[in-house]
Amino acid sequence: MSDKKKFGIIVTVFLAAYFMPIEKTFFQGAIIEAFYMLKDYAREHVLLCLVPAFFIAGAVAVFISQDSVIKYFGPKAKKWLSYTVASVSGVILAVCSCTVLPLFAGIYYKGAGLGPAIAFLYSGPAINVLAITITARVLGLELGIARTIGAVIFSIVIGLLMHLIFRKEEKEKESENPHMFTDDDAVEKPLWKTMVYFFSMVAVLVFANWARPPSDETGLWTALFNIKWVLAGGFLLVVLYTSAQWFTTEERKEWYQETWGFALKILPLLFAGILVAGVLLGRPGYEGLIPSEWVASLVGGNSLSANLFASVAGAFMYFATLTEVPILEGLIGAGMGKGPSLALLLAGPALSLPNMLVIRSIIGTKKTAVFVALVIIMATISGLIYGNLF
Repeated sequence: MSDKKKFGIIVTVFLAAYFMPIEKTFFQGAIIEAFYMLKDYAREHVLLCLVPAFFIAGAVAVFISQDSVIKYFGPKAKKWLSYTVASVSGVILAVCSCTVLPLFAGIYYKGAGLGPAIAFLYSGPAINVLAITITARVLGLELGIARTIGAVIFSIVIGLLMHLIFRKEEKEKESENPHMFTDDDAVEKPLWKTMVYFFSMVAVLVFANWARPPSDETGLWTALFNIKWVLAGGFLLVVLYTSAQWFTTEERKEWYQETWGFALKILPLLFAGILVAGVLLGRPGYEGLIPSEWVASLVGGNSLSANLFASVAGAFMYFATLTEVPILEGLIGAGMGKGPSLALLLAGPALSLPNMLVIRSIIGTKKTAVFVALVIIMATISGLIYGNLF
């Protein structure tokens, strides 16, 4: 870092400290909200969501060969196959915009093309089957269907656009790092062992975070919820057994090191982003520096400005898995239009300020800015179309 940048940081921090309205009640409340949000995130998501995701990402880095990743997600893979697989990943992974980050980093660093990796990044939290089911039940069938169709189309279109926009840079990266796109020294195991091992880790992630069903819900969803810890514990035992029996001490050591590396890279930025989001917006039902009344008053009707504001607000807010539905229910009750509702649903779960900070550290500022802009623009257009139709 240059001396000019250091000086700029010092001046910025000084001015922020000098003019900080610490004596104001609203500011004190926003600071408290930031730490409440961080506390809630630590309790609800770190142990059950992020830790399993870090171990899965570490296992991808160690036990999946680059050739396997490139076969399905690489720049030379068949587009229909790579984008189809990436776009439906959310049906399997019940993750939020932050939990998907280690998995995205794992496949991207392993050699996945930018387009399929971005499609996976968007679809992971956006096509959460549980969230879509609750959306349809609570907010209406038509909004649930629109969210499903929009999310699948978004993941494919945004991935393809990112591929086209940065095609030259991706080709340069490929030519500068030719070994990235050839098979490496990753450990080759029998296919069935690899499938059992990874399926078990994903099952731990899914069942440990299996959401409580609505009070009037019966059937498979409720039955699985009632035995979620039995299922998660059973699959965890399978993970422990397979890793102890099928892998050497050196392989396990490398797995732990990769997992720790992802945690060191992602967690500090994630926690910082959650604190900032908490200061600005607060938790659902509580106030940050930006009053919730302002948000509600700006998303009424179906104007371009209402849809754009809903998209931008959704993109920067942090939604834990499934929390976007009760938040949106409250906003609709306060007068939010149908178009902005869909715009927020399409931009919100897949993006957040903490999520953006981590994505930037993985793919760079320019690509992150374009990705965020594409999500906001497409969410705005989709909201306008949906609002005019319904």
